[in-house]
Amino acid sequence: MTDLRDKPKDLRDEDAFDAAALNAWLKSEVDGLGGEPEVKQFSGGASNLTYLLRYPDRELIMRRPPAGQKAKSAHDMGREYRVQKHLAPAFPYVPKMLAHCLDETVIGSEFYVMEKLDGIILRKNLPRGMDLAPTEARSLCESMVDRLVDLHQVDPKAVDLASLGRGTGYVQRQVEGWSKRFRAAKTWNVPGYENVMSWLAERQPADSGACLIHNDYRFDNLVLAADDPQRIIGVLDWEMATIGDPLMDLGGALAYWTEANDDRFLQSLRRQPTHVPGMFTRQEVVEYYLDKQGLTNVDWAFYEVFGMFRVAVILQQIYYRYHHKQTTNPAFKNWWIASNYLYWRCRSAIKKARD
Repeated sequence: MTDLRDKPKDLRDEDAFDAAALNAWLKSEVDGLGGEPEVKQFSGGASNLTYLLRYPDRELIMRRPPAGQKAKSAHDMGREYRVQKHLAPAFPYVPKMLAHCLDETVIGSEFYVMEKLDGIILRKNLPRGMDLAPTEARSLCESMVDRLVDLHQVDPKAVDLASLGRGTGYVQRQVEGWSKRFRAAKTWNVPGYENVMSWLAERQPADSGACLIHNDYRFDNLVLAADDPQRIIGVLDWEMATIGDPLMDLGGALAYWTEANDDRFLQSLRRQPTHVPGMFTRQEVVEYYLDKQGLTNVDWAFYEVFGMFRVAVILQQIYYRYHHKQTTNPAFKNWWIASNYLYWRCRSAIKKARD
C-alpha cells in the first residue's frame, strides 16, 4: 500500500538548533527515550515551526516560534500547549502533550513537544495514490463538521479554559480588530474595503454563543486515519484557539472552501481538496452544521463576508511586507491581486444579501 503520510524534509539552515541540547533536556522530562533523535522539518505552515524528532522506537513532534520572533503574543507556545493539554479529556482529537520548555537557552526559543499522530494530512490535492469515491468524500465532510460540532460543545469551564475568553462582544471585537488591521496594511494597489467594513459593522449580529473555537479549521489541520481516510483522528495547529462565536469559526473555515465549479482564480488559491466529487458545497456545510446544532434563522451572509474579509486581511498583511521590501519571497509578489479578487467576492455576497 502506498504511504500517504506527510514526508518531513531536512532542516533549513535558518531553522536549525542544538539537537544535542534538546535531546538532553527532553530525556530529563520524558521517560523512555533512548538514543539520539534524527531531526527533520515539516515544510507546511507559515507561522510556528514544526519538527519531527525520530527516536529509535518513537516519533515525537516539536513546535517552536520562527527564528528571531520575539512577539510572544503571536507565537505563545505555552498557550498552545495548555489549550491542547486541558482539552484532551473532553476532545480526544488533540495530540498528547509531553513537555513544555520555557528555558530559551536550550534551543534559542521556547518550545513544546508532543506525541506524533500517525496518519494522513490532506493538502491542495489528494496524496498520490489516494482515491476517494464520492460517497467517501461526503462521509469525510460529515466527519469534518461533526468534529467541529464536538469542539463547540465542549464546556470551557469543565476543561479549565474559561480564562481564554474576554466575555461578550466577540463579534464586535473581531469586526473592529480586523478592520483596523486592514487599514494598517493597505497599499495603493488594493481597494479600500471601506464599504465592506461599514457593511460588516452595521450588519453584525450579537454573539450567537461563546465556546471553544479553533479559528483555523481546515483539512490541512486535520489528521486522517491511515487505514481509514474517512475517519479523523486528530486536529492540529491550535495557535489561534480561543473562546468565541462558533458561527465565526465556521465562517472562517468556509472562507478557504473551494468548490469544483468555482472560477479559475479561486481554484488557484485552493489549499485543500474540497473540489473532488462528493465533497460538500459551502452551502451544504452550513446546512449540515446548523442542523447538527439545532440553529435556525441565521444571517449567514454576515459570517460568509466576514470570513472572506478576514482572509483578505491575512493576505494583505503578508503582501504589505513584500510591498515595503520587508521580505523578498517572490511567492508574495502578486498577492495584491488576491486582495482585489476577494473584495469583488465580498461585494458580490453583500449585493446578493441585499437583493
